[in-house]
Amino acid sequence: MAKLQVAIDLLTTEEALALAAKVAPYVDIIELGTPLIKNMGSSVITAMKQAHPDKLVFADLKTADAGELEADIAFKAGADLVTVMGAAGNATIIGAVKAARAHGKGVVVDTIGYPDRVKRAQEVIELGVEFVELHAGLDEQWTAGYSIQVLIDEAARAGVPVSIAGGVNLSNIAAVIKAGAQVAVAGAAIYGAEDPAAAAKALREAIDAV
Repeated sequence: MAKLQVAIDLLTTEEALALAAKVAPYVDIIELGTPLIKNMGSSVITAMKQAHPDKLVFADLKTADAGELEADIAFKAGADLVTVMGAAGNATIIGAVKAARAHGKGVVVDTIGYPDRVKRAQEVIELGVEFVELHAGLDEQWTAGYSIQVLIDEAARAGVPVSIAGGVNLSNIAAVIKAGAQVAVAGAAIYGAEDPAAAAKALREAIDAV
């Protein structure tokens, strides 16, 4: 069964915990966005895991170097999954995977900004990562002519475990799952909604109906 991941791109622990409390019944993975972690430090990871011990807490570190060290910090703080950049060297990814294995946790490779996301996904899955995030970042999403269909097509071609992040919403989430994504990542579609709980519930139901 495909998972629903909420990406929390708020900036304080209090805001993140408040949002998570509303949407937790409908999501499998709670992602702490990079700006949130940079603003609050690893303490936000600990606070979220303590509040939701039954959920996977995803620390979006976007590590580009010192893979083992940075992953170890996040895992010790309570993270279940951490991200390493696809553009990082394989040694960085291997280091993060080493830390993950020591803690019984997992690494996700984030392909944001990578020119050939499918090729990189196929390469890094061999290094022992859990899945690869086919990711169009906020800046790319705000570029004229952007369409999530690019990521949906990539997921169908990848042939390895992937998630999709980059404008997932109620109108496209069924296509995301049908393309083979194991995880659908929704950010603004949840935290930007008037009623985040209702938005998360609708997304959950759409996944389960596929």
